[in-house]
Amino acid sequence: MALHRTTVTNQMDYNRESKEGKPSTDERLDSGVDSLKEEDYQAVAEEIWRLQLECQPSQNKQLSACAAAEIQEWKTQITEDGDTLLHLAIIHEATDYIKMMIELSKNTDFLDVQNDQRQTALHLAVITNQSDVCQRLLAAGCDPTLVDDSGDMPVHIACRHGNLLCFSVLTQFCRPEHLQTMTSACNYQGQNCLHLASVYGFLSLVENLVDLGADVNSKEQRNGRSGLHLAVDQQNLSLVKLLPKFSMRLAFSWLWYSPRHLFILRKTTIYPSIFYTRIPHSKGNDVQYPF
Repeated sequence: MALHRTTVTNQMDYNRESKEGKPSTDERLDSGVDSLKEEDYQAVAEEIWRLQLECQPSQNKQLSACAAAEIQEWKTQITEDGDTLLHLAIIHEATDYIKMMIELSKNTDFLDVQNDQRQTALHLAVITNQSDVCQRLLAAGCDPTLVDDSGDMPVHIACRHGNLLCFSVLTQFCRPEHLQTMTSACNYQGQNCLHLASVYGFLSLVENLVDLGADVNSKEQRNGRSGLHLAVDQQNLSLVKLLPKFSMRLAFSWLWYSPRHLFILRKTTIYPSIFYTRIPHSKGNDVQYPF
């Protein structure tokens, strides 16, 4: 089974500033919601439940090999969009079936099956804002670093949509070796979680990411812009004031624009004093230098 991983090169965030009048870069996150009719889905779900009941071992008998094979048949059922029954249960928020299928699939590859858009069950749980399902999947051994066809891990989606609760679950219940990848890896647009939180103005997520070790000076891979560049580009004054508190260094984009240059180019009337402040210099001495 080909798994698509990244490589390193809802509670909503109510600190988000209004985006009215600002350019939108929102992307449509789709899945196989309509791949089965409701009555078909219910019929399949009932069949899963029947298999589970029929295959329960008695007190004095072990589960037979035949019954054990039968109970696994539902794992092989895939829709025309590549969705498994677990994907469909999450899309339809069928809580009881979700719990049952996760319980029967602990530490197996079934939890990491990707549909035609390379979405895993964890991707869909974040998209549908089911933080409890995210926690169950992580506890059962799913891989949170798999990416969809946009290069997004589930944590990227949480940051794009300001889903602070799912973000917290993903970062608190993932394995330690996954955390650094999740907070630093870029998607196919060249943006990591800090860049996404900055673009969409989620201040609480920015603070959480920095607390988790995200590099506040990291540059997105398309234009070489830092989080501060992106905050200025979105004219988010609150974020412009927040980011330099995290030991930012002077940074230029690939076109040699500093955040201050962008602020001037945007012709905004707001010109915070933060653009003239003392910052660490690479040679060791702090200097007064404009961002």
